[in-house]
Amino acid sequence: MKRLNFTFIIIMACVLAYIGTQVSNEYYIGVATLLLIHAVNATALNILLGYTGIISIGQAAFFGLGAYVAAVLSTNYGVNPLLTMPIAAAAAFAVAYLVGSPILKLHGNYLAMATLGMGMILYIFMNEMDFITGGPSGFVGIGDIIIGKFDLADEKSFFVFMSIFFMVFLFICELFDKSFLHNKLKFIKNSESACRSYGITPAKTKVMVFASMAALTAFNGAIFTFYTHFISPVSFSFKYSVELLAMATIGGLGYITGGVVGAVLLGLVPELFSAFEEYEMIIYGGLLAVVIMFLPGGISGTLKRLVKRNA
Repeated sequence: MKRLNFTFIIIMACVLAYIGTQVSNEYYIGVATLLLIHAVNATALNILLGYTGIISIGQAAFFGLGAYVAAVLSTNYGVNPLLTMPIAAAAAFAVAYLVGSPILKLHGNYLAMATLGMGMILYIFMNEMDFITGGPSGFVGIGDIIIGKFDLADEKSFFVFMSIFFMVFLFICELFDKSFLHNKLKFIKNSESACRSYGITPAKTKVMVFASMAALTAFNGAIFTFYTHFISPVSFSFKYSVELLAMATIGGLGYITGGVVGAVLLGLVPELFSAFEEYEMIIYGGLLAVVIMFLPGGISGTLKRLVKRNA
């Protein structure tokens, strides 16, 4: 197995430790928490698209599915918030496995349209099933995560919780990136017919990866639920799926660091350009076009090539 990228892991740990100990402004801490949530989702999409070649434009739907499952179970049925997270992940895994089995036989634009349709269907359910989800008005009354005697009700305590989850997630992703599974997925992405000649079944592998990333995104959606205490279908629309796609692409497809870099960069766009909110998608599109034309490997890929060239 290749050597882990401890440099990036240490840098992220230092940044999070600095924010958790030195930053007292709750607004900045809240922005950092949301960036971590976006980074997990963008990295999950990066594993689908950058490693396996699965074009998914419906990841926001799984994010929302996890959020609503956790909200309904904890608020309406009194289930412990920590227990709702794996339940939400299991529900998303089951849905993604059932849906993925037929649609992952498609390729290219057809696969993209199929995932888009799946996302739109789940979004319509969130909007129309108001007796469960609250409909367009949203779901309110969501409680806090309580771990022992610690109530994660304030920004800093939740940031610490999210930082721990993110660092564990990042370490696991680094293990995956340096493992044989990484090479297997890249092999499937490059040539499915060649995989079959080596005894690899691309269809089964792609469905498992698709369902696993859906489960991870739903788990993250459950965390998002207990952070915001209010969710509505607007947060899980097609627009967010496009944002995740832009984050993964600009950060660098096929690099674990890509999802994080892209999420931080594009996650700050609404904060830096708040006066131009109506032009947000235009800014995303412009950044995406510039990266595709001049930085084909994304920011992470370009930096890696520069480091190798200088070395």
